[in-house]
Amino acid sequence: MARLIEGLDVARVRENAARIREEIGEARLLAAVKYVPLEELGVLAEAGVTLVGENRAQDLAAKAEAYPGAFHWHFIGQLQSRKVKDILPHAELIHSVASDSALRQLERHGTPETEILVEVNVAGEDDKAGIAPAELGAFIQRCSVKVIGLMTMPPFARDPEESRPHFAALRELAAAHGLRELSMGTSQDYRVAAEEGATIVRIGTNLYE
Repeated sequence: MARLIEGLDVARVRENAARIREEIGEARLLAAVKYVPLEELGVLAEAGVTLVGENRAQDLAAKAEAYPGAFHWHFIGQLQSRKVKDILPHAELIHSVASDSALRQLERHGTPETEILVEVNVAGEDDKAGIAPAELGAFIQRCSVKVIGLMTMPPFARDPEESRPHFAALRELAAAHGLRELSMGTSQDYRVAAEEGATIVRIGTNLYE
């Protein structure tokens, strides 16, 4: 289990955020806060980082309620359909919609104005969630909420360049379906993701250390 990120320093986070924003150009920096304790989140706000993403529905609710109005919350973890109703009141955007059961819950608990990203399994990995590229069009047609973009997690690779073809494939899929948002890239490969058109990069370690 990964360790919690504690002892955050405002100046360090601000400096890291400025560097990352310069590297990613027009893309937005999203702070992944799965391992940031609730009591440390104020450091991010002080450092000017207000777009944050949480992986777990319960932690999303607790953190959002503890800092009302301080952050724009996104849900970036694996989406369980039974958790959709708990996520919607807090998350402005869900990045990881990838099942018909989730669509049913979004239709039940969301509104026509609810915005989502569809997670795409661009590499066709058997052990990873996501819609197959060939099935994306039909999946989008079944959505009763607003699909505004796509998200992907490419296979782990030590060389960020190995992720480039997957990011390029997601960009091409988004263009083919007229979608504007691309959530792709993490601390390991966000520069390549930005070069390939990411509009949101999800950063953890590189922002905090």
